[in-house]
Amino acid sequence: MKKLASLIMAGIMCLSMASCGKKTASDKSYITDNGKMVIGMTIYEPMNYEDENGELTGFDTEFAKAVCEKLGVEAEFVEIDWDNKFPELSSRSIDCIWNGMTITDEVRLNADVSKAYVKNAQVVVMNKEKVADYQSLESLADLKFAAEAGSAGETAIIDAGLEANLVSTAAQTDALLEVKSGSADACVIDITMANAMTGEGTSYAELGIAMELTTEEYGIAFRKGSDLTEEVNALMDELKADGTLDALAEKYSLTLAL
Repeated sequence: MKKLASLIMAGIMCLSMASCGKKTASDKSYITDNGKMVIGMTIYEPMNYEDENGELTGFDTEFAKAVCEKLGVEAEFVEIDWDNKFPELSSRSIDCIWNGMTITDEVRLNADVSKAYVKNAQVVVMNKEKVADYQSLESLADLKFAAEAGSAGETAIIDAGLEANLVSTAAQTDALLEVKSGSADACVIDITMANAMTGEGTSYAELGIAMELTTEEYGIAFRKGSDLTEEVNALMDELKADGTLDALAEKYSLTLAL
């Protein structure tokens, strides 16, 4: 019996080692076989948003399409729950997260990340008539804040010790609505969105930027061990060299990190 048990255990160990020794399929081959790269995103102007005709556009939308063209695949955009982005990625529901994603320790822990391509900041947005009264962390202490769940804005609020009256929302646009409706005193969102969606001539003309809480950079997340990370980094360099990224940055009023 002992000998039989030993043989069984040896067999199990061999199968386990064989399984561990198998390499995961190439993500590049995977998207090539599928003929598309499935891109996880949220509606976030000016990175990914719908124009007046209902067509998806934005810096990241055009950037991703340019990369996919070089890879010989279609870009398929899927709106995701931002708080559930890493499970979506690891389960292959999406092939990458490409949506003005701030590079953080949490992101690096859960995914492989491209080089930084755009500079950003987390800013406090409130009624522009009150902006002058809120120019320090101390002055913000008693405000009720709104931020997208799982976002860099939410993290910035917590890191600044301002989470006592925090309302988590499904999207950054919802955080802006909380402020516009008066349900929150302020929100913390990306400066890229704040510049595009607040102030004169926008839907949030009465809102303005009070101050920056953090500065940061955007990157693209791929699955751990993905061969697409370095592939896209190389294509990013090509698009910078041929002027494509500079033209997009100018079009959408962004600052490149490259």
